[in-house]
Order: sequence, then C-alpha cells, then structure tokens
Amino acid sequence: MKQNNNKPLIAHVLFRLGTGGLENGVVNLINTIPDEKYRHAVICMTDYTDFRNRIKKDGVEVYCLNKKPGKDFAVYFRLWKLLREIRPDILHTRNLSALEAQASGLLAGVKHRVHGEHGRDIDDVDGTNPRYILLRRLFRPVIQRYIPMSKDLETWLINQIKIPAYKITQIYNGVDLSRYKISDDKPVNLLPPGFRSPELILIGTVGRLDPVKDQITLVKAFIHLVKTYPAVKNKVRLVLVGAGILQPILQELSLEAGIDNLIWFAGERNDVADIMQTLDLFVLPSINEGISNTILEAMATSLPVIATNVGGNPELVINNQTGYLVPKQNPIAMAEACKHYLDNHNLLACHGKAGRAKCESTFSLNRMVADYINIYDGLLEDKGLMLI
Repeated sequence: MKQNNNKPLIAHVLFRLGTGGLENGVVNLINTIPDEKYRHAVICMTDYTDFRNRIKKDGVEVYCLNKKPGKDFAVYFRLWKLLREIRPDILHTRNLSALEAQASGLLAGVKHRVHGEHGRDIDDVDGTNPRYILLRRLFRPVIQRYIPMSKDLETWLINQIKIPAYKITQIYNGVDLSRYKISDDKPVNLLPPGFRSPELILIGTVGRLDPVKDQITLVKAFIHLVKTYPAVKNKVRLVLVGAGILQPILQELSLEAGIDNLIWFAGERNDVADIMQTLDLFVLPSINEGISNTILEAMATSLPVIATNVGGNPELVINNQTGYLVPKQNPIAMAEACKHYLDNHNLLACHGKAGRAKCESTFSLNRMVADYINIYDGLLEDKGLMLI
C-alpha cells in the first residue's frame, strides 16, 4: 500500500540498521503504525545490513551517511543536507551514538525532536562516564521529548542527566504476540540431531555475541552445571542464537571443557520465533539491559526466564513468578538457577504461563505503538514543547 505523502514524516536516526533489539523495535514500530497516521524514513549514521528487509511498509526510504570511525564532523553536514531535502516533521534519534544528530535537526529546521534511550553499551554500563554525561546535558535544550525504555533509565535521566520530568515519557517495548504462538508441538526439525530428543531440556539465549551481552557467563554457567552435576549431562543442551565477536572465545571455552557437542551455535537467524518454540528455558546473561526484546519474546513464547539483575530486567522478570534474577557475571548463581528448574520441571510451565500473561497485560506491541503515536500526535499539536 502506498503511503500518503500528505501525512507527517518521521525520520528515525540510528547508528546502524542491523540485527539488534533497538533496531528490531524501530522496525516493529514502522511496520505497525497505521499508514494513515505517519510516513517514515530511516537514517543510518553508518550503514545497514539486510536487516532492512524486515521493513515491510512501502515507501520507507533507508539512507546511509557512511560515518567514518572516530571523529567525522562532516557527517553532520551531510545529515543537515539530507534533512533539508526530505523535511521530516519529527526527528527521532536513539541512544548516545545518534544523539549529536539532534544538532543537525535543529539547524535544518526540524520542529519536533525526540530522543530515545534504549540501554547502555559496555564502555558505560552504569551511565556515569563524565564525558557522556556532559554531552547528554549539552543537548537537553535541543530535545523536546525523551523516551526511556525502562523505569531504570527514566530515573537515570532525571537524577544523572538532570532532565526535567515533564520532558520524559517512559515507554516499554512491546512484542507481537501473534508471532510467538503457544504450541505443544516443537519444530524440532530446526535443531541439530543431537538436540531433538523430547527427553532433553533445552536452555537457550538470543542476542549478538558481544561483551555487553556476556554469553561468556552463560557458557561458564553451563560448564559448571554439567561438571558439578554429571547426571544432567545427558538431560540438557545449550542453544546460542546470534553472531558476533565473542563466538571464537565461546567455542574455545566449550572445546576446553569437552562439552562442545552439548552446545549449538545457531548463528544469526531469521526464524527466532520458531527457534524459541524449541526451547524450555531462556537465559539472558547481559551486563546491562534497557528493556530486552528477547526477554519479551521468550515470555511471549511461555518460556521461564533467568536474567541478570541489571537495568530494566527486574521490570520484566518477576522473581520466582515468571523466572529468576541472578547477579551479573556470576556463573555459579546462573547454573544453580538452571539446576532448580531441572529439579522442578513443573516450574517451567508454571513460570512460562505467568510470563505470557504478563506480556498480554503489559508488553503487547499494540500498546507500545499506541504510546508512541500519542507522543508523536502530542508533539505535532504543540504539546510540551518547552526547551529548557
């Protein structure tokens, strides 16, 4: 369906359009906002991958500014020229890596400017880097509305960055519940032969293999589990979905422990919803998170979730009701939480059903989209545009 060019245009500015929770949220938003409400353009400060093909809407242009590594001030001039050309009604940047694009938006005359905080990277997991704090504070007058993904990020914006509360609207990510159907029939044909037995408990995670996601702790926890409790070796398998710089380290760890046959490195997948259905238990070992899309997807699939007690994870995982929270970078605690489920199989279904119910009540995609539309509509109606 062709989009109406008379509708307001939102320019979504990202560092890069590739596989990731932030990017998945942007694509879901674009695909779900009704055509009669808004048009969209995606501007990548660097480049994009074939992840852009997940945008299903007609007429959504994806632009690349090809920012060079390090300081590349010319990229903001190129962005200014592009914004002058496409003339968006709303500029929506995400995370620190796209924050400075707000200056180009102001100079290009974009009247309505929004910034989202989705989570922090490995070099500033607690949000206390003085240089980053200063940069964020410098841009406070430029941004009219902040959208943190979690209550944790909202509190940080108020207390650390000193953003006035009236400029902040916290919005949780949402998951498309229709994609994550509940079924007793697992698509085991997607799994390697040694992972297909109905007697096995499959522990899995999804995410880029990156230090901030810390799959190293998960692999160490799995090693501890099978070494400490040898009887479970023939009862469990580990599934790692995703690709990234940690893969050689993770593979070396599994080889050294002699359990490489118990771990499946599934790589980057386009069928995550189906892979989720093959799992029995989901684990997220991240050092920091905003509101994790993969936790929401696991909950939507009726999987219990073990997650690190960081960032927005406690806002998703209710301890001993939908899963368990464990300290970050603590393989032993993570292994013991897994063992608790192995010893109490009834909890897998019980916690999984509770997680699905929480998704349905709080974390639906339709609710998320409605919240964003309310913000965009409010900006265009000149609500809350004070700049200090």
